[in-house]
Amino acid sequence: MNDRVGRIAKDLSPSIVVFLIALPMSMGIAQASGMPASLGLITAAVGGVVVGYLGGAPLQISGPSAGLSVLVLEWVVAFRTDEDPYGITSIAVVVMLAGLIQTIAGFLRLGTYFRAVSPAVVRGMLAGIGLIIMAKQVHVMIDDDIEGSVLYNVYAIPQGFMKAVTTGGERTHYIAASVGLATLFTIVLWDRFRPNMLHVVPGALVGVLVTTLAAGLLRLPIDYVVVNDSLLSYVTLPNADSLAKLMNPDILVAGVALAFVASAETLLCATAVSRMHQGSRTDYDRELFAQGVGNLACGALGALPVTGVISRSTANVEAGAEARWSSIMQATWVFLFAALFPGLLGLVPESALAAILIYVGFRLVQVSTPLKILQYGRGVFGIYLATIIGIVAIDLLTGIIIGLVLSTARLVYSLAHLDIERIDAEDRIEL
Repeated sequence: MNDRVGRIAKDLSPSIVVFLIALPMSMGIAQASGMPASLGLITAAVGGVVVGYLGGAPLQISGPSAGLSVLVLEWVVAFRTDEDPYGITSIAVVVMLAGLIQTIAGFLRLGTYFRAVSPAVVRGMLAGIGLIIMAKQVHVMIDDDIEGSVLYNVYAIPQGFMKAVTTGGERTHYIAASVGLATLFTIVLWDRFRPNMLHVVPGALVGVLVTTLAAGLLRLPIDYVVVNDSLLSYVTLPNADSLAKLMNPDILVAGVALAFVASAETLLCATAVSRMHQGSRTDYDRELFAQGVGNLACGALGALPVTGVISRSTANVEAGAEARWSSIMQATWVFLFAALFPGLLGLVPESALAAILIYVGFRLVQVSTPLKILQYGRGVFGIYLATIIGIVAIDLLTGIIIGLVLSTARLVYSLAHLDIERIDAEDRIEL
């Protein structure tokens, strides 16, 4: 008993650090997904408790992911109706289906197979997602939320720039742009020059606090996060009509796509986190099973999908977490804060959250990755580039399929052109 209390006490401080990151990030990811902010907070709470308790990667933090926001936004546009403007009933079924697939995959011990996906495809997937996030959030950062394809968002950036530098009249895009740029500037400066005694305080939190205080004191006429008084106002429980959507082929394809992307992202994150500490090693099958249970729970509530998140997991390890209690506690803090102080969340400018996501998108792209991948040959680099182009020019699922097909073709070609040399010699032992 005393040993458990001691472990919980040691994880208290890391849980607060992760909570301070998860709060703005969860709202921002919900915003990027085209969903209400409260659903991102519910996913952070459910993911932290359910996956944190059951998972095979004790120090990994699970919650809503910027990577999955691209998929969810596509489904919001595809499934929304007049009665269901966010498409929640359909997306909930997609998330539950993905969770069921992950649970079965974990039970059948298929976690290793997800990890066998070519790194070129995974890195290309993350880079493509990062580019999509940046292309979309640039417009949100100036309070000019437009709808259209990724290429249209890129095409419209010069127009957005002109709006951002135009002052006067009723147009306040330049004010929102100033808030967003101030947030980005604060994040970069803090990450570069933060005091050693405050090394665990995340730049995203500092950026949001600074610009939220400034916007509130100056009463800036910009868009702010919309948060209902009740955290559970958008919770949608499954019923016979919603479960009947499983017969829709689009729902089935979306569920399989989500299961693949969420599993790949989770296990990639788990691998990275396991290299950061000397504690217990990751059980990938158990983690995959836990992620499935988490998505079943999130889907049943109509919330966003859950996956392992590298930024929060890294902060958790660096803050000194030793067990899964930090994940469970940070999720509890998120739920309590969102439930008790929803009015405070409504003071956060949307442009500040968009700036955080632009920073996250840039980190996903990882500008040094192309040179590293090129070292493995032009074929591997071609797979990486084709995956990115497919994701940005068409959609996420198509881009991933292109990458998988090309990587499989390259593997088959390599196996068909193996050079086998036979050496006959005595006293030779092959190891």
